[in-house]
Amino acid sequence: MRYFFPFFIFLVTTSPSQAQTVADIAAPAGFNRLEQPAGAFGAWLRKIPLKKDKTVYLYNGKKKTNQQAQFAVLDVSVGKKDLQQCADAVMRLYAEYRFAAQQYDKIVFHATDGTRMDYDSWRQGTRFVLQKGRLVRRHIAAASNSRASFDQYLNTVFSYAGTLSLSKELKKAEDILPGDVFITGGSPGHAVIVTDVAVNKAGRRQFLLAQSYMPAQDIHILVNPAHPQSPWYEVSPAAPLITPEWDFAPGSLKRFPW
Repeated sequence: MRYFFPFFIFLVTTSPSQAQTVADIAAPAGFNRLEQPAGAFGAWLRKIPLKKDKTVYLYNGKKKTNQQAQFAVLDVSVGKKDLQQCADAVMRLYAEYRFAAQQYDKIVFHATDGTRMDYDSWRQGTRFVLQKGRLVRRHIAAASNSRASFDQYLNTVFSYAGTLSLSKELKKAEDILPGDVFITGGSPGHAVIVTDVAVNKAGRRQFLLAQSYMPAQDIHILVNPAHPQSPWYEVSPAAPLITPEWDFAPGSLKRFPW
């Protein structure tokens, strides 16, 4: 039997078509957005633009079969390959945040086999090559800071990292913050990222979640399945988190440590 923490119904006055960024999605009644320092991951996430069309498309241009899970769609490229799935979307957003700030040394992930895949080495010419079933680091390319090279780096990360490796890199979190991740490592596994948090005078927190899924698809803000007209969630740390396409066990909340 699954136990649900009570959800609360709050009127969302801004429709997906009206909202231009994550920050434009109206906070629940009686709640205000949690203050974020300038330059913080949470502040960056709020600025992500939303598409006017809330249809979720796959990497191949086809419509996703389930069109009931999303409240809005982030205007972020899904790419042309079946790579940017669940954990990949989380890594994409974090890497884009650091890339925009030119904090290249902070763009570091590990492959499932443990190989360190850091963008600093990549832009200096190191590549991660599969050899005898394991990735090895080889300095075989010219140095480049181009956007095209960064996209190639991300595709390589998406090919060799996933929920299992990412779950090992993240640290446990308690009080939920923008940029935190609910994650189940494994095969199959899943991950969703907290794109915003609102708090009321009593200290209760509600939050927005975004995901990609399989096959690779547009990153989208999830609806709350308990109240499909709202994208805001509230859950006790001791209760499971129920999302449209995955249930997360208690203790699944984690945070980037770097």
